[in-house]
Amino acid sequence: MQSPQKNIAYLLLLFTIASQSQVYKDKFAHTFSIVARDPATGEMAVGVQSHWFSVGTIVAWGKSGVGVVATQSFVNPAYGPNGLQLMEAGITAKEAMDNLIAKDEGREVRQIAMLDNKGNVHAFTGEKCIASAGHFVGDNFSVQANMMLNDEVVPAMAKAYLKNAGLPLAERVLATLKAAQEAGGDIRGQQSAALIVVGGNKVSEPWKDKLVDLRVDDHKEPIQELERLLRVHRAYDFMNKGDLAVEHGDMKKAMEAYAAAQKLFPENLEMKYWTAVTMANNGQLDKALPVFKEIFTSDPNWRELTRRLPKVGLLNLSQEDLAKVLQL
Repeated sequence: MQSPQKNIAYLLLLFTIASQSQVYKDKFAHTFSIVARDPATGEMAVGVQSHWFSVGTIVAWGKSGVGVVATQSFVNPAYGPNGLQLMEAGITAKEAMDNLIAKDEGREVRQIAMLDNKGNVHAFTGEKCIASAGHFVGDNFSVQANMMLNDEVVPAMAKAYLKNAGLPLAERVLATLKAAQEAGGDIRGQQSAALIVVGGNKVSEPWKDKLVDLRVDDHKEPIQELERLLRVHRAYDFMNKGDLAVEHGDMKKAMEAYAAAQKLFPENLEMKYWTAVTMANNGQLDKALPVFKEIFTSDPNWRELTRRLPKVGLLNLSQEDLAKVLQL
């Protein structure tokens, strides 16, 4: 078995070969971003906005239990997977970035930030990044920006992140992006944004790797849309918690979770519908009936769906009670 040092050396050799042709051929992603870690939970995040289509597909990278990367300006996307691979092999964010930058002929047009699962964070802004460009590295976070309208964007981001320490990490990152835009933002305007959050511990199932994975690829106000999507994401989290409580027979906890979900996303018929189904299945048909009626009035397709649920065991009512629902 090779030693960790030999494995890292081999990785760096491969990354050197891959990076030497990457100079000005790379995509633009002149932008502002943040990488951050919540020391209380271990969660790590990347938030980004740019006047460029689908910025999240090339800028934001992360892996639970390993770290996060933001790679921007004239983007070399290889910094994302390669940086994560090096951090997973056991070296710090700074060591990983320094090794990759040293072998990149296009380093002076790059802007990169890396953060590992220990809270080590490092950032780099090449001398040929378009002004206004810069970064600020703080405790467990870094904010960076290039092609900004003014020099106030990076300080505004750092201030907002520190000010919102009481928020969950995703909401704190979002507040930082909003502050960047309010300070002037990208000189070209807005187009796309993204937010990812990964856990502090490694996971064996790939589908559990990202706790939050949201993208706005093309929108007039991408940060506002990202904020809306995060609210919807939180609402569905509550729905999932409610479903889990139902499985454990805790109707009180389930209804509290469903109520929290609907408060975040009151216009969503599906959340109301499955809440009504849960009530009907647990002896609360009288409370469920007005909810079913509201839903069926808005969209009669839900009535037809209700007709199909008993066959697959998702609605357990007598024929008489089922008729009461369907005739609404």
